[in-house]
Amino acid sequence: MHGTLPASPQKGPNRASFLPLVLRLAFRELRGGLRGFAIFLACIALGVAAIAGVSSLSRSLTDGITREGRRILGGDMAFSLLQREANEAERAFLSQKGQVSTIANLRAMAVAGEKGSALVELKAVDVSYPAIGQLETDPPLTSADLFFERSGFFGAAADPTLLARLDLKVGDRITIGVAKVELRASLISEPDKIASGIGFGPRLIVSQDALRASGLIQPGSLVRWTYRLMLPPALSSEEALDAIEAEANRVLPEAGWNVRNRVNADARFARNIERFTQFLTLVGLTALLVGGVGVANAVRGFVDRKRASIATLKSLGAPGGQVVRLYLTQVMLIAAIGVGIGLVVGAALPFVVTGLFGHLLPIPIQPTLAWSELGIASLYGFLTALVFALGPLGRAHDVPVSGLFRDQIDPERRWPRRRYAVALIISVAALVALSVVAAYDQKIALMFVGAAAVSFALLRVVASGIMALARRLPRPRRTAPRLALANIHRPGALTPSLVLSLGLGITLLVTLAMIDGNLTRELKQTLPKNAPSFFFLDIPSAQADAFEGFLRTEAASAQVERVPMMRGRLVTLRGLPVSQIKANEDVSWVLEGDRGITYAKTQPEGSRLLQGSWWAEDYKGKPLVSFDDKIAEGLGLKLGDEVMVNVLGRNITATITNLRRVEWRSLGINFVMVFSPNTFAGAPHTHLATVTFPGGSDAATDARILRKSALAYPMVTSVRVKDALDAVNDLVSQLITAIRGASAIALIASLLVLAGALAAGHRARLYDAVVLKTLGATRARLLSAYALEYGLLGAATALFGLIAGTAAASLIVTRVMNLSFTLDLSGALTASILAVLVAVGLGLMGTWRILSQKPAQYLRNL
Repeated sequence: MHGTLPASPQKGPNRASFLPLVLRLAFRELRGGLRGFAIFLACIALGVAAIAGVSSLSRSLTDGITREGRRILGGDMAFSLLQREANEAERAFLSQKGQVSTIANLRAMAVAGEKGSALVELKAVDVSYPAIGQLETDPPLTSADLFFERSGFFGAAADPTLLARLDLKVGDRITIGVAKVELRASLISEPDKIASGIGFGPRLIVSQDALRASGLIQPGSLVRWTYRLMLPPALSSEEALDAIEAEANRVLPEAGWNVRNRVNADARFARNIERFTQFLTLVGLTALLVGGVGVANAVRGFVDRKRASIATLKSLGAPGGQVVRLYLTQVMLIAAIGVGIGLVVGAALPFVVTGLFGHLLPIPIQPTLAWSELGIASLYGFLTALVFALGPLGRAHDVPVSGLFRDQIDPERRWPRRRYAVALIISVAALVALSVVAAYDQKIALMFVGAAAVSFALLRVVASGIMALARRLPRPRRTAPRLALANIHRPGALTPSLVLSLGLGITLLVTLAMIDGNLTRELKQTLPKNAPSFFFLDIPSAQADAFEGFLRTEAASAQVERVPMMRGRLVTLRGLPVSQIKANEDVSWVLEGDRGITYAKTQPEGSRLLQGSWWAEDYKGKPLVSFDDKIAEGLGLKLGDEVMVNVLGRNITATITNLRRVEWRSLGINFVMVFSPNTFAGAPHTHLATVTFPGGSDAATDARILRKSALAYPMVTSVRVKDALDAVNDLVSQLITAIRGASAIALIASLLVLAGALAAGHRARLYDAVVLKTLGATRARLLSAYALEYGLLGAATALFGLIAGTAAASLIVTRVMNLSFTLDLSGALTASILAVLVAVGLGLMGTWRILSQKPAQYLRNL
């Protein structure tokens, strides 16, 4: 019986049918998993995680500083003066605005009798300290019990480092100047520690009564007085803070104070965070760019695996543009997974750091989800994936239908069509623009972009050169060398990918090794033979001659040098306020805060005149000043320009009469600004002295001089140069360790890319192995050929890495760090050899797996 089939029941509309065809096909193909994209995902996730983590942690730190600004500063505003206390008019102005508290900071010598003496960072506080936050000591004491005088002894809280250095314990007694001090507690934490900066000695906190009793406050002594202002709620807005600062400068123009508020409680620290963040961001971007090569390799291998599918789609009528859109969609979806992984890791970093180390950090940290920073990191990830995927995918447009039936020994190679080239150029421009716009220092970002472009171009040239050379070399008679040479230049060779990934890694390794070696040499091995052993600060003018005589007696074989010293702050340059001066980054520190200044009849030693002439010894005219030539150049100053400095609350204008080159590395006495003697006639000041032993001094001599000077002249602060350098070395060593750890991210990316490049050649290697084993080649012979191939490529690439890394390190050391560069290849050679061994090892590991395959199952499909 004829009839019709019953109609099947109608199903509801498929949700996927509402998606565009390209997206539906992309999701359908992705059901098969992400085989071949492990390196792709790791490279994208690693770079994005580095950028997102660093920027999120930086944001958390800056937010913490902003949130805790009042506690760090000790008030809403802080007005600092050097070498003098505020006068009545200045105190009256501050008192009208709110509640005022005072602290004083200076360096001093803590003398513990026969146990010796030590340099301390002395903080003298008033009865209201701390106005905000809590001072933590062991044992916990009230301010009255901790600081007030009892039985002729003032109280103090001491850093545990001081107790250990002088073999002291709580309850022991020391002298500061001529004041007797009892150590009543060990210092655990102080709420305003960051605002005090980094010192050369341990902290000792005393009362201001103890400071005045010590005799350390002399005319010209280097005491920084800070007046902290607590404002009523009505005057605590950011606009009110700016208005009070403007009013203070207008009403008291010659006060010469440095003003900070809770919004910029530690501007220098915040800038340093931003600078270090930029460096670490560039490291993360380096990891992304290096990983981009892995992305390109993965996409190239993906397209190669999909050649049959592409040809099938085209044979069914799919245009080339639709095929490219299909696989570009798949690649970007996979990139989104990598970006997502990186964002999760990066966003979690501030919370992890706070949870694990928050109680150990002296820096307030406010973990937060920094959405804008995470957005920028994701843009970096997507743009990197797009830039490195467009080339391989663009070439997929022209995969012929005959690819279904043609052998794949020598696939056709061609440039992608113009539309894809234009899209690639736009993507590269967007990545460059993002790198520059998002950077703290656009100049450094542009240098990085230029260096990256040059590196990629040079490595491509090196790869082409190696292939051309291998093509022209005579063919060896032995099988293994002949096969290795042919593998280097044959169609589909791994040479470009291996040279690019290995070259970037070796260049980075060599650069870091060279910078590390030069920093270590500068800090530990190149101390000038005639460098001073001691600096003596705050020598009272009335005792300067006697103290110099004491030094010449105690250090008879040494050279003693003494000069007058004051502190001054630049107010205007060429009539412009320093706030309007756009100085070069490497000299901007001269405009920040107070600088050491002096006067001299004759040109100081350790400097040579470049422009102008020195004033006569009996000069009596208007004030003149000599400037360091490099500093003057960075500030845009020249002969005849006028500068105004504020010294002890007075503004003094002087004319630049000469420029001189100063040898700062000698560590001798010298100053950025040296004034004519008549400039500061009658101004109170102290003296600075150095003691230099020919050929250096021994520890016993140093200890003797320190002990005797502390006992005979307790008001004089002694700084042993070796101790100061050790403190700097510790800080720099920590910085280098952080840099090494951060740079390891880029190195890991290089290894991933190298592994990806080898994996991308798996199919071609597999075909070779099957054919050669069928023809009788043994596993040992093939392994030796591949080892020789990887070794030759590694050696050639290592040579390029040595040259490029040395050049990059030289530029960074001389231009950025302003240090001398010494060529020392020991560390760089070790790093290069290790990198080559790793490359050969990874290559042979992959090759061994290929050689383990049975030929039969592959021969059936040839």
